[in-house]
Parts: sequence; structure tokens; C-alpha cells
Amino acid sequence: MPGRISIGEGLTPDSTLDALDALREHLSELQLPQIVHGRRAMILFEGPDGSGKKQALRQLAASFDPCHFAVHTVDYDRRHASDGHWLARFWRALPAGGDTAIFYRSWYRRVLDDRIHGRIDEKALARTFDQINEFEAQQRDYGTLIVKLYFDVSPEVQEQRLNERAADPWLSVAQRDEPIRVSDPAYRRALDELRAHSNTRWSPWVMINGNDEAQAAVAALSAIADAWEKAMPAEPPRLVRTPERAA
Repeated sequence: MPGRISIGEGLTPDSTLDALDALREHLSELQLPQIVHGRRAMILFEGPDGSGKKQALRQLAASFDPCHFAVHTVDYDRRHASDGHWLARFWRALPAGGDTAIFYRSWYRRVLDDRIHGRIDEKALARTFDQINEFEAQQRDYGTLIVKLYFDVSPEVQEQRLNERAADPWLSVAQRDEPIRVSDPAYRRALDELRAHSNTRWSPWVMINGNDEAQAAVAALSAIADAWEKAMPAEPPRLVRTPERAA
């Protein structure tokens, strides 16, 4: 079972800002070996509405070279089965060498939102988890780094944030799907099964406490930096120089 990242918890507001500044600079430096060595990476920002994902994503976007990452926002897939395999749209979003694909929500919507809203048959869940695990294993087999961040939040904090959004005339219109309440027993059951069936050795989950958005951003960026340090080469590639032509 994945552990809950506690980095950043208990920090003062000033020290949190200092930590974010340092992490943004550090991630900027860590991205250079990825680009130079042509390594691929994927980062998942998963979790319910109001759990602090967007704040952490903003901090990450301010860290990376914008020419070498793309953000994919994953909404409910309204296509019919005849339109192709449900994972096809994610295959099309895979990163090129040296680039990072960031998924704001991800293929895990199928075993969370779609399950809770009754869009997927309960009998299909086991097959869906198998397909997800195989998909992620294939990416790792081809050298792609996968960082899966799950932002959790208490029911009280989520409800406060959802009420604030509902009171905002712009944010209320921007809301597309009915948000999943973390107080819903169906959500807790779906989350427990997600962690039990997709926390694999090659693609583990990092659980982020989203009750404090700034501290959650520190925890998320720390987890990404740790993964980059372990996966990316520490030395620049050796240049092969062509011999000068004889005069």
C-alpha cells in the first residue's frame, strides 16, 4: 500500500513559499538531463474535484521548459465502443523522446468517476484494471518514467471548495461533470480498490494530502523531483566528434 507523502506538512506559509521556489528551480535543472538524453516521462494528477491538483500543476508548469511538456485534461469519454479501444486516446498522447506528458485526471477516471456514475459495468472492472496495468507496464518497458500522484482531501475541505466554486459565476459554468463527493461511500470503495489493484511495483501511487493546497504542491513537486533524480542520467552524453578532414 502506498504511503502518504508528508513533505511540506507543518511548514509555515513563508517556509512553504521558500520550499516551492527551491523545488521549481531544482525541477528546472532536473529536466535538462531528460531533454538531452531523450527520456520520456508521464505524470498523472489524479483525485477528486477540490483536492488541490490544479495548484500543484501550476507550480510544476512554472518549473519545466514549456517546449518539452504537454498537459492533457481528461474529461468523460463520450465516445461509443465502436469508435475504438477506450485507451486509444491515451496512446495518441504519449510523449516523444525528451518530453513529458502531464495528465490532469487520467485513464483512472474509468475506474473512479465512470464506476461511481454507473457508466461502466462492475463486471468489467477487473478487465479494466488489467488493461491499465498492462498499458503502464508497456510504457515502463520502453523506458518511460511514470509518476502517479493521487490527491486526497477531507469531506469538509472539499465541500468548502466546491461551494466557493459554485458561488463563482465563471467557475460554476466551467464545471462539466457532477463532482464526486469524497464523503460518498461509493467513492471510498472505488479508491480502496484503485489502490489495491493499480499500485504496482513498476508504477506505484504517491498519495498527497490536499487539505492545504500549498503544502500539497510542495509534496507533489518533491515526489516528482525524487523520481527524476532516480531515473534521469546524472552525466551529459559523450559527444562523438567526427575527425577533421586532412588538408
